[in-house]
Amino acid sequence: MHLYSTGNKAETTDFRTAVKRGLAPDGGLYMPALLPRMPHSYWLDLSGDPMPVKARKLFDLLLSDDFTAAERSEIASRAFTFDAPVISLDEKMHILELFHGPTLAFKDFGARTMAAMMSVFARQEKEKITIITATSGDTGAAVARGFHGAPGVEVYVFYPSGQVSPLQEKQFTTLGDNITALEIDGTFDDCQRLVKACFADAQIRANKQLTTANSINIARLLPQMVYHIHAVVELLASQVDTAHQFAPTIPIVCSVPSGNFGNLTAGLMAHKMGLPVSRFIAATNRNHVVPDYLDGGDFQPKPSMRTISNAMDVGNPSNFDRMMDLYEQDRQAMARDIKGVWYDDEKTRDAIVQVWERYDYLMDPHTAVGYLGCREFREGAEHGLILATAHPAKFPETMEDLLPGVMETPDQLTAIVSREKKSIHVTAELDAVRDVLLKN
Repeated sequence: MHLYSTGNKAETTDFRTAVKRGLAPDGGLYMPALLPRMPHSYWLDLSGDPMPVKARKLFDLLLSDDFTAAERSEIASRAFTFDAPVISLDEKMHILELFHGPTLAFKDFGARTMAAMMSVFARQEKEKITIITATSGDTGAAVARGFHGAPGVEVYVFYPSGQVSPLQEKQFTTLGDNITALEIDGTFDDCQRLVKACFADAQIRANKQLTTANSINIARLLPQMVYHIHAVVELLASQVDTAHQFAPTIPIVCSVPSGNFGNLTAGLMAHKMGLPVSRFIAATNRNHVVPDYLDGGDFQPKPSMRTISNAMDVGNPSNFDRMMDLYEQDRQAMARDIKGVWYDDEKTRDAIVQVWERYDYLMDPHTAVGYLGCREFREGAEHGLILATAHPAKFPETMEDLLPGVMETPDQLTAIVSREKKSIHVTAELDAVRDVLLKN
């Protein structure tokens, strides 16, 4: 795969270099120079394939120059070891459950794919890689678990002190070994700023082979494309007229709970390849700078505000640059494909209770935001596909307050409750972060 920087299309590189760098030298994000457009028949032919097979076929299309066939198969098999079922609330509303991995969040797919790719790199190059990543909740857990014990890799997780749910925090602060948690006195936006500052710091770069596992890294987006593809083709297959053996092109609107917008960007990339999605809904909480832009305003990053859907508390989403690049800076073209909406905590809480009472289905706050967007903006014959990004048990305080006694805690979480938290508390200054990175 050949890639360029969103900051300067003349800044190009290969996939391996892009993954290891994370950010381009000019501070831009890497984008594929070519996303091949596939015919409708290609997508239909994928129906019924297990997730690892769908992943391998996408990797065959995009990464044939970067990994051998055996390596592509190895990466897909190691990353996609759990399912992402599509659950129907009714005939037209469907939920893609992305929380069946080890940390109960969609980011398990991306983190495990990156870990598998890095293992291939480490095996070939025999050098130590340092991953720095910012998290507002689920990324830290998925990255820490995905890379825990990986030879030749050390991980630093930057997270905002007091702004991550206790269970989420335990998932990445209790592992130790090659995982170090930096508890930052600031917001998630401060954490993202510090990650970017580390990449620009000559002293750190001279001593560490840096990369990142945030959705700014292109390797995170490829597996996210896979489960968009998986859900859409299986939904299409479910509408096949078995008497005539054909799959109608049913209109599908995909509602994506959005924070840093990596998930939505991955869906848009698959859409550019021809995946038959009619349009997308970018559903956010009070941090709604992208919906504001889509509604005709300027893109104005703001300090993030805290909500019960904390993984979406992002005031300056990094992947917006990729979205702009996909649409060549054309807001009207973007708005034709994407409807931006937002909901406050009160509406989110109401949705959780209403869906439980109506469908006997329990949603976490992030999924509830996606459900609200789908319920409000799905039209007529359209099928709504809602991305369920985290298990509700990751938010026990909210769930118990709304629906006492309903939620059962999965084994993945009960196992970590009693573990000791280990973090290094630092100010939101580059000097403080540099000291930690260079002392370890």
